[in-house]
Amino acid sequence: MKRTIRWALLGLGLAGVVTVATVTPGSATPPSGLTNIPLARGTVASHAKFKLRVGTDVVMAQITVNPGGSSGWHSHPGGAIIIVQQGTPTIYHEVRGRCETTTYKPGQAFIERPGEVDDVLNHGTVPYVLYVTFPNVPQGGSSRTDEPDPGVCPGI
Repeated sequence: MKRTIRWALLGLGLAGVVTVATVTPGSATPPSGLTNIPLARGTVASHAKFKLRVGTDVVMAQITVNPGGSSGWHSHPGGAIIIVQQGTPTIYHEVRGRCETTTYKPGQAFIERPGEVDDVLNHGTVPYVLYVTFPNVPQGGSSRTDEPDPGVCPGI
């Protein structure tokens, strides 16, 4: 008897959750006078975690580098979340004393960790265009720090 009552209550509870989940969205209010223009969208192709710090700035930028150009060796104090809109940027960075490269294509997103030193080159035939969000930038400060060549990627 107790088991039957438990199953009946469980079924009733589940029915209530399903009802709320399917009925509640209908009571949402539609926007009014709002325009939402997506600037970029990408599928994440690297791993990282960011915690936003109160009192820091968040900076957004569109970065374009022509064929044959580069970002120069640099880092970001709070890291960067990057979406490739156009072109194929190749990232050069040091990993355990060795040069590693990764090339991304349009529609991919990747992360540069805070303080990670890299150089992003355009070996392609069209400009690469990146939409970048820089979290945790010191208030009023730069989202980029120029860095010396670490010397692990000769020839770039």
